[in-house]
Amino acid sequence: MQRWQLLLRSIFLVILFSGSAVAVLDDGICFTLVKTQGYACEEHTVTTQDGYILSLQRIPMGRSGGVPGKKPPVLLQHGLVSDAASWLLLPPDQALAFVLADNGFDLWLANMRGTKYSRGHAYLNGDDLGYWGWSWDELVTYELPAMFRYVYNETGQKLHYVGHSQGTLLALAALPKDKVLLNMWRSASLLAPFAYLGTITSHLIRAVAENVVANVPYWLDVQEFDPYGLASIQVFAASCLKPEVNCIDFQSALAGRDCCLNAVSLVALLLHGEPSSTMNLIHLSQMITKGTFAMYDCNDENENRKFYGQPTPPAYKLENIPNEFPLYLFHGGADALSDVEDVQLLLDGLKHHNPDKLSVKFIEKYAHFDFVIGYNSKQLVYDPLMNFLTLN
Repeated sequence: MQRWQLLLRSIFLVILFSGSAVAVLDDGICFTLVKTQGYACEEHTVTTQDGYILSLQRIPMGRSGGVPGKKPPVLLQHGLVSDAASWLLLPPDQALAFVLADNGFDLWLANMRGTKYSRGHAYLNGDDLGYWGWSWDELVTYELPAMFRYVYNETGQKLHYVGHSQGTLLALAALPKDKVLLNMWRSASLLAPFAYLGTITSHLIRAVAENVVANVPYWLDVQEFDPYGLASIQVFAASCLKPEVNCIDFQSALAGRDCCLNAVSLVALLLHGEPSSTMNLIHLSQMITKGTFAMYDCNDENENRKFYGQPTPPAYKLENIPNEFPLYLFHGGADALSDVEDVQLLLDGLKHHNPDKLSVKFIEKYAHFDFVIGYNSKQLVYDPLMNFLTLN
């Protein structure tokens, strides 16, 4: 069988399994993934300043029960084309959300706009022009603050934040920007973190980014980036045919060769593949092709002046993160998205941070998805993370 035939067959199987799972998962995260494991769970909604209605789930106590009290709240933020289920796919004694709940934390799960659990809007629907008109800039400006304020008001306490992949980018952009939000923030733990993407070692994702940047009008017209949609299948298939890209092991080509994935959880993660906006895809692609940590580039000096008052988009400045703010970064040597060189650029931007407030753990064999569905992630990541949360 030819290489392209293997690729298309793999994509077809993913789509087939994804379609069969939708009906199972539409009843909500609490009902399908939390209460089935014996945990209490609450469904919450919050509306952002720009009108998006977001879904939050709360696990107020561990499986052994007890009385909800003044437990430290933790907000978990998933990565790109994923949802809050990514924190719940391992067995309860290994999945981060359940582990935190069982160890005395008030656990909150975030779902980004556009995911099946956060598709609502005050006056738009998913087919309206404008619904998908956002990048991660808007997630930083509107989404993160809305969720923080809601959890802070519900609990009366500052939040610990744990993000994976794009969830780490949001924190690194928000911390130096939003002083009001900072007053509600206790610490940030970042799994597979990135602020820079210019040296990613995934040839597949670099090829996709180059395609996107070269065809911005087309992607803006598509609006919704569905990972199982025709446009995404076409761009991945075209990228996989490039000589420098080897997609026979698609997972490794995408994000690096994971050492420790739970196979059942990997299938479940694929079934939870979620859309994002193509504007967000363009913004991330700009980071890859330009090596910048900056706001969305309109690719027109006049348009940039209209939005930003300058010909180029403003940079986010890591050095403006308060030096005394507690940070914990976990990264992996096999990660092809949050690669070692880009993480070093991130750490260089934090070189003036108080060393007593900045912890870094490097796991040589870990790739991008080991941090959320690795069978040994509790031992290597979650146990030290909980120690950090307890100390802060």
